Amino acid sequence: MAQYDVIVIGSGPGGYVAAIRCAQLGLKTACVEGRETLGGTCLNVGCIPSKALLHASHQLHEAEHNFAKMGLKGKAPSVDWKQMLAYKDDVIGQNTKGIEFLFKKNKIDWLKGWGSIPAAGKVKVGDAVHDAKNIIIASGSEASSLPGIEIDEKVVVTSTGALELPKIPKKMIVIGAGVIGLELGSVYSRLGTEVEVIEFLDTITPGMDGEVQKTFQKLLQKQGLKFTLGAAVQSVDAGKGKAKVTYKLRKDDSEHDMDADVVLVATGRRPYTDGLGLDALGIEMSQRGQIKTDAHWQTNVKGIYAIGDCIDGPMLAHKAEDEGMACAEVIAGKAGHVNYGVIPGVIYTHPEVANVGQTEEQLKEAGRNYKVGKFSFMGNGRAKANFAADGFVKILADKDTDRILGAHIIGPMAGDLIHEICVAMEFGASAEDLALTCHAHPTYSEAVREAALACGDGAIHM
Repeated sequence: MAQYDVIVIGSGPGGYVAAIRCAQLGLKTACVEGRETLGGTCLNVGCIPSKALLHASHQLHEAEHNFAKMGLKGKAPSVDWKQMLAYKDDVIGQNTKGIEFLFKKNKIDWLKGWGSIPAAGKVKVGDAVHDAKNIIIASGSEASSLPGIEIDEKVVVTSTGALELPKIPKKMIVIGAGVIGLELGSVYSRLGTEVEVIEFLDTITPGMDGEVQKTFQKLLQKQGLKFTLGAAVQSVDAGKGKAKVTYKLRKDDSEHDMDADVVLVATGRRPYTDGLGLDALGIEMSQRGQIKTDAHWQTNVKGIYAIGDCIDGPMLAHKAEDEGMACAEVIAGKAGHVNYGVIPGVIYTHPEVANVGQTEEQLKEAGRNYKVGKFSFMGNGRAKANFAADGFVKILADKDTDRILGAHIIGPMAGDLIHEICVAMEFGASAEDLALTCHAHPTYSEAVREAALACGDGAIHM
């Protein structure tokens, strides 16, 4: 067997990026992947296919609601669900083949099969045992469920099953008002499904800025999604192509039930480390099943590292990518860097929602002296022209130093707009620095500048 400098276990965003960076740094690298295609959950059954369906369903929404206003007359298109799924699969194929090309370009060996670590410096794939000076575990995560709920990926589904339903359901119940549930709920709502979201907490999108939460829920309700909040799901009974969800309202302990064609269980994800042999190696784990690492992503076993969803922190593809690059650089003797205070989060509904840094609630709890600059997209000319004027930009800055502490955007292209603020925060910029930077007109990004101006003497167009 070949002697490798690094073997990466898992080819998701963390794993394949780590492998490519290792190879770029001159390390002989292999990547273990048991799927038929590279890319992990994100490219195969997560981020990419869900964005394809979000894009397709948004085009339908625009045709049904806004085309006529612009003088584009005619019947709105009908939905060919089989073709929409084929489009989604084609997008997946283009992306996974792209990673295969990058592996060949960078001379990375793909060890096909499921990997385990029988000892430090050894990776077993099938019957073959490979030697590696360093091992990076990038095994990702899997959908988690609730006790007593049986997933069949037909009637009771995770995000994986929701991406390949044989037909568009008449009614869908989504358990969990987080990112995955709201994105996929939006897809089916636009396609004509009655969508009801059940959430244990009293607000949607837990951990998000409170003002954004309220605005976001109102806009989703306006689009047709229904919400039952403060509800603890007791059971899901499936049979004969239908399902019944039973839940208790936390405020009065009253029990209710609801029927649907499909139930989407979107109650989060958990680290996937089964079969790696971590117990036998003595690798330390947290109570939540995460692999414990030090500041350089190394476990308590020398030469074995871990990144991405299987360690602590937000389960985000771009967080895993950053850790993959940084971990590779540490192994190569360089200084790897991840600024965990500047990792953006995005929800790809319409409008999009994006955030970075601290929320107003966190600043209040910490006793920080802060100020708020807000600007509504109603004051943005481009947004109004594009029927996308719902939402706002909110910048939080230190009251004494004017340094940006966080930002929250709900509105058009929020997931792209947030990065201007990420760069500013990475460089320790003030709100005034953003306000003094010329922004092209007419663009959505002007709303960011206006919010920065609002941190000072005030926005111009509001």
